Amino acid sequence: MAGWPGDRPPAGLYRRRGETPALRYVAYRTGFESGDGGVVVGVLDPSGAAIAPIAPIADFYADPSSFLRAAPTGAAVPREQVRTVPPVPAGARVLCLGLNYRAHAAESGAEPPSRPTVFGRFTSTLCCDGDPVAVPPAEGRLDWEAELVAVLGAGLRSASPAEAQRAVLGFTCGNDLSARGFQMATSQWTLGKNTPGSAPIGPEVVTADELGDHTKLHIGCTVNGAVMQSASTADMIFGVAESLAYISGAMDLHPGDLLFTGTPEGVGFTREPPVFLVPGDTVTVEIEGIGTLTNTIVGA
Repeated sequence: MAGWPGDRPPAGLYRRRGETPALRYVAYRTGFESGDGGVVVGVLDPSGAAIAPIAPIADFYADPSSFLRAAPTGAAVPREQVRTVPPVPAGARVLCLGLNYRAHAAESGAEPPSRPTVFGRFTSTLCCDGDPVAVPPAEGRLDWEAELVAVLGAGLRSASPAEAQRAVLGFTCGNDLSARGFQMATSQWTLGKNTPGSAPIGPEVVTADELGDHTKLHIGCTVNGAVMQSASTADMIFGVAESLAYISGAMDLHPGDLLFTGTPEGVGFTREPPVFLVPGDTVTVEIEGIGTLTNTIVGA
């Protein structure tokens, strides 16, 4: 049987609160065993247990809203039978905000920024829920950073905050894992923010209409079950729309680009004594309304 039973989405799956259908989606690779498959986007059923394909990922980000409204193109499969991959198209940019929570800036010994502090990640650092993450071999100071991640569904150039808000397709959890030795060795953060597999995202993208108000969500992080971070996205200095509008004044943004929005207080390097992730640790990011993102730390 193709798609959902009766070849129609489950009742209520396309509930609308705005311009974007209310859904959750993931990306996964077809033909994984033979190595000749492509990456497709699939929508989750209301239980989250099954995925139905809707489009190849490049096609999807060319017109996300249309594909999210369309019927699935193939048979739904149990989620545990697919290998998820980061839900971004080729050439996507991963932009990140630093020191975007006042309490985190304070614990870091920094003044709150007067403008968004933006740095970049490479898409090669992205990984998914459940993927192992290695401690960088040249240093052992790997630190956690729970973050809300915005996913763009439309391009932006010199946008207003209102235009930027409309361009946000959805949100997911992120962990901006940071190699603190490399990060703090110079004034430039690039090396410390781009070690392999250091940017897990997931477990799925929740469309903006499905999530609702993203500005007052609980966000937290646990390591081996111990609470390390517990805050609210209301504590951000610069909001999602404001930040995207600011960035779009300097560079064009495209569908599928990601914005990591900064982390709250409670990171490891500010603790007395400092605490860092070691092989065997399990680190979990949880954001209200989205879910949990869990990764195990392994040796290099």
